[in-house]
Formats: sequence, structure tokens, C-alpha cells
Amino acid sequence: MLRNLCLFFCCVFHRNSMSSLRKGNNENRRSVFYTSEEWELLDATPKDLEDSMALEEKRKHLPEGNKGLTSSAFPFDFGRIPQKTRRPLKDMIGSSKNRNSSDSSPTEWYSGNGNKLVSELQLKYQSQQEELEKLKKDLLSQKELVRLLQQTVRSSQYDKYFASRLCEGVPKDKLELLHQKDDQILGLNNQLEKLNLEKDSLQQEVKNLKCKVGELNEQLGMLMETIQAKDEVIMKLSRQLSECEDNSSSPSGSVNSPVATCVNKELQELDRLKDSLQGYKTQNKFLNKEILELSALRRNAEAREREWQAKYTSLEAKLCQIESKYLILLQEVKTPVCSEEQSPAREVITQLLEDALKAETSEQPEQAFFKPHLVSEYDIYGFQTVPEDDEEEKLVAKSRALDLRSLSLSENREISTGVKWENYLASTMNREMMRCAELKNLIRSGIPHEHRSKVWKWCVNLHVKKFKDSTVPEYFQTLLQSALEKQNPASKQIELDLLRTLPNNKHYSSPTSEGIQKLRNVLLAFSWRNPDIGYCQGLNRLVAIALLYLEQEDAFWCLVTIVEVFMPRDYYTKTLLGSQVDQRVFKDLMSEKLPRLHAHFEQYKVDYTLITFNWFLVVFVDSVVSDILFKIWDSFLYEGPKVIFRFALAFFKYKEEEILKLQDSMSIFKYLRYFTRTVVDARKLTGIAFGDLNPFPLRQIRNRRTYHLEKVRLELNELEAIREDFLRERETCVEKRDLISDDEEDS
Repeated sequence: MLRNLCLFFCCVFHRNSMSSLRKGNNENRRSVFYTSEEWELLDATPKDLEDSMALEEKRKHLPEGNKGLTSSAFPFDFGRIPQKTRRPLKDMIGSSKNRNSSDSSPTEWYSGNGNKLVSELQLKYQSQQEELEKLKKDLLSQKELVRLLQQTVRSSQYDKYFASRLCEGVPKDKLELLHQKDDQILGLNNQLEKLNLEKDSLQQEVKNLKCKVGELNEQLGMLMETIQAKDEVIMKLSRQLSECEDNSSSPSGSVNSPVATCVNKELQELDRLKDSLQGYKTQNKFLNKEILELSALRRNAEAREREWQAKYTSLEAKLCQIESKYLILLQEVKTPVCSEEQSPAREVITQLLEDALKAETSEQPEQAFFKPHLVSEYDIYGFQTVPEDDEEEKLVAKSRALDLRSLSLSENREISTGVKWENYLASTMNREMMRCAELKNLIRSGIPHEHRSKVWKWCVNLHVKKFKDSTVPEYFQTLLQSALEKQNPASKQIELDLLRTLPNNKHYSSPTSEGIQKLRNVLLAFSWRNPDIGYCQGLNRLVAIALLYLEQEDAFWCLVTIVEVFMPRDYYTKTLLGSQVDQRVFKDLMSEKLPRLHAHFEQYKVDYTLITFNWFLVVFVDSVVSDILFKIWDSFLYEGPKVIFRFALAFFKYKEEEILKLQDSMSIFKYLRYFTRTVVDARKLTGIAFGDLNPFPLRQIRNRRTYHLEKVRLELNELEAIREDFLRERETCVEKRDLISDDEEDS
């Protein structure tokens, strides 16, 4: 703001100076100091010039640090501006002195109407004092203007020097693009500051209104209590009056003057109370009206606050998008394709990249060329957002994090999914959650972070209820104790894979991390429950994801759900028979749902199942960004393995056009290895998976699994027969006795 103000004053000053230089001759170019009053400084006399020269000599001998503070002269040549005639400052000061001296003479002071003259002189003295105060204020403002203009000159000289160095050796179009991005960022930052100020003012206004409403509610309560008390008194007096009337109307009664006097007093009191009641009713109506008006004002203020909050969120989302594009642009400028020579601007661009990739520190934050949008080191799930080793991957990861931030801010402007979940969970407070269309749609849109633990636990219990009912109490603890006390053949491989499970997650990054021991316990207990499988690589990642939201025992039952309920038999055995069958089923679905892409892969002989095999085995762990991973798991734990087929097809459909542009097998396979991490729009991906790919019957997947299972078993039997023939031939032939199979070599 200060810099913009300085630039504004500098532009106005130059415009006025140039206009005066064009209009006047060289003789009329003089330094004139104008104030808000209609007067100007006269030209200096020779004696004044000599005094000013002597003063300048004295100022030269002052220390360098005090020159800017003691000097108040303008370093610029202000031309005389031809405006309406102004009174010279010297004439005004002289006339005021003459008036003071003449008015304060003793002869005029006591002559004539003394009291009237005294009052007039006091008024003149006060006006002179006010005029003097105004002049002092104008002088201070002009000094501040001089200081701002001097700072502007220094900053403009520094910007000119820095811009001249930056422009050396850099193409003009890229520099213009960089300047445009910087201007956009500055403009957005200014808008954000304004919106923050307006937001604070609106919040303060809402607080004031709430305080007023609270006070009015208290007053209303007091008035209601007072009215209730008055009503009770009126009822009591009415009963007494009716009793007196009954007594007076009886034939045996006689007129008693004291009783009549008491009745009259009570009647007067009753009339007074009625008047008070009427007054309180009127006051109550007025207060109710005022409360309604205040409520309307509060609602309007809240609506304005929501509107400004939406605008603020939209601007912040745009800022994240611009910063992401800015990072990519800097990377392209830093490493040109056809140029290897070092240019002076390469160092500046490298510095810009370093400033953009490192977090802002408290020490000298203003020295950075660009202050990045803050991206935390870990996300809410514990995954590392920006890697530390590869600089290029670090830049891509931060750009992806900014895109995710922009998408989340854009989604928050609409009806929040969290509000829908709050309403649904509030409706199930007194009853059990049950399968329904509303719950399915909510889970497909994503479970909020704060409710995911509860919903995942409910989904797991829904699928393994029959297993739990048939087990003894403390079943998990019993299995774990047995696995720890007795010899377990899977324990060695489990120990080897613990630290290789999720090294980019802070919960599993070191042997002392809190998740490592929990992961060990769950895997050991499952290996003891299911000795046919024991332990297979991939189970560790499934358990690690479950432990991020579930306790050890619930994570154990989650693994049971995936291995024994969702997936076919032999999915995690040594032969991985079920996994191979699912890859063939997926190929059939690709040819049916995405025929162009399937034909493209067949044309260039690309076996994409080498990529998708791991998707199915570990349910997309380490293959997609964390936000999308947990949305997939939400639907997977509720609906089952059909969700894996849906999202696998959705990823290919999401990037179908980009894949079709690739025209050789090497580039296609290279792109398939990382393309799922470039998908950040979870809403679009979910729309494709559950909308564009319909119909998607589970019966079709089961039938295809049965068909391909028979084919794979026949192929395995043929391979086993070939192996047996090879072993027999090796025993009979002397030359082949030294040959061994892969299985024998492993053993």
C-alpha cells in the first residue's frame, strides 16, 4: 500500500512539473511551496539566499544518517502553477503581526467600548491560533510527502537497476509473462488484504449485533417477569373485589364506610395497574419490533459475510492455480531445451525457484523474490506432500498440492458434504445405520475426515458379523499371543517389509514410529488365523491404510473383510491365481467400455495389466494422490471389489485423449507408470466411475471370473505338466542334470 501511494504521488508530481515547464519560460521556473491555504512563498532575497547557503554548508558537515531527517527542503524543481491568485505567506504573517501589534496597543485597548474590543481581540487571537495550527499540520503533511517521494525515488532507482540486470539474456516474451504473473499475484494479494479487512469489520459488526440482541433478550425476559407479576396482582385484586361486592350485596350486611374506603383504594390501585399493564404491552410491542429489525440486520450481515467469504475463497483458489502455473513456468525458463549456456538471468530464476519451494521463515522474509502459498510438509493423513530428494519431483508435488488446495476451496463454496453427513448422522442418533440409497450416495461423494473412522468401522462390522459371532471373546488378542509365543514362519518376512510399507508416511517412516508396532501385531495375528496365506506382500499396505483410521482389532477385521469376503480365493496366495483372473476380466471390460483405448493398446502391443495388477492387489495404495485414495476406499469398504474395476476404468477414461496422442509403445508405457498421480479432481473422477461407466452389474464380473478361472487353471496345469516332463527328462539325460528350476533355486 505504501509503495502504491508513493508511486501515485510521484506520478502526480512529475505531471505537474512537466506541465509547468511547458507553460513557463526558464525565468519563471522557481520552487514554490503550496499549502491548502491561498498563499505562496515569495522569491528569496539575496540575504535569504546567503543564509540558506550557510545553512547548507552546516548540513553538509552533519552525519550521513541525520541528513534525511534534518533537511526539509524539496529536492525537486516545482514549477509555478498558474491558478487563482494566492496571498504570499510573508504578507499573511506580516499582516497578522501588524494586526496583533496594533490591536494590542494600550491606547486602543482602553478607549471606546472596552469590553467589546476585548471580545473581538479574543476572537481574533483564537482565529490566529487555529490558523497557526492548520499551518503546522500542513507543514507536517508536506514533510511526510517529501519523505515518501524520496523513498519512491530510491525504490524506483533500485527497481530500475534490478530490472536491468534481470532483462539481460532473457527473451522478451517470457519476461512479459513473468511480469504479468507478478502483477496478478500482487493484485490478488491486495484484494485478499481488502477482503480480510472487510471480513474483520463484518465479524465485529456481527458481534456487536449479537451483544445487542442478548441485551434485548435480557430486557425482554425482565419485562415478561414483571408483566407476570402484575397479572398475578391483578388477579388477586379482582378476587378481592368480587368478594367485597358479594359482601355488600348480602341483605344482612350494612354499609360500612371503612370497608368502602378500602375498596375504593383497591379499585384505584387496580386502575393504576391496568394503566401500567397497557404501558408494558406497548413497550413490549416496541421491543419486539426492534428485535425483529435487529434480527433482520443480523441475517443481512451474515449473508454479506458468507458472500465475502465465498469471494475470498474463490480468490484464494485462483491464487493457488496461478502459483502452480508460476512454478511450472519457472521450471521451463530455468531449463531451456536448446540452450546450455549460462545467462545472468539464470541465477535470478534459480533464486526464484528456491524461494518458491522453501517455506517462509521469520528471518529476513522480505529478501525473497516470491513468497509461496504455504503448503504443509504432511497432509492430514500423514503422507509427505513434497519429497526431499528429487528437485523436479519436488516442484511437481508442490504444484499438485496447490491444485488440490484450489479444488478443495472451490468445493467448499458449494453445499458442503460435511453438512449432509452431519444431518444424516444426527438422524441416526437413536437407531443403527442401515444400507440405503442415501448412505450409498453420501459414501460415494466421500466421507469427511472426522467421520471416516466411525463409518469404516461400521462397514467392516457389516461384512464380518458372521465371523465375529462364531469367535470367542478377545479373539484378536488370543491370535496375537499365539503368534508371538510360538514359531511363526511368516514373522521373518513381515519384519523385512515393515519399514518398506509406506516410507512416505510419518506414521511408518522409522522403527520407532507409532504405526510400526500396530502393523506388526495385525499382520502376525492374521498370519496365525489364515495359515494357508500366512503373509503375502501387499497385505502390509492394506493394513497400514486401515490403521490410519481404525484400532488394531478393527484393522485386523478389515483385512479379514478384504481377503476372505471381498476377494476371490487364491487372490493373495503364492500363485496369485485370483489376481491373474481379475486382470483378464479387466481386459474384457476395457474392450467393452473403452474400445478406442483398448484398440490403441493392442495396436502398439502395450500390456497395461503390468500397471493395473498392483492397483487391484493393494487397492490403489501408492498409485494415486491421498485424497482420491481414501475416497476410493470409502466406496470399496461399503460396496466391495466392484469399485476397483469402476475406478480403474475411470482413470483410463479420465486420461483417454492424452493416451491416444502417444504414438509409440515406450512413451505409452512410461506415461502409464505415473499418470494416475496427475489426476487431482476427485469429483470428476467419481462422476466418471459411478455415472459414465453405467451399467455395471456385479453378475457380469462374477460370470467372467468363472470363465477365466477355468482357462487360467488349464494353463497352470499345462505349465505343471511341462515342468514335470522337464524334471523327468533331466533325471534321464546326463547333460541336463545340472539345470535347475526357479523354484529349486529359491529353495
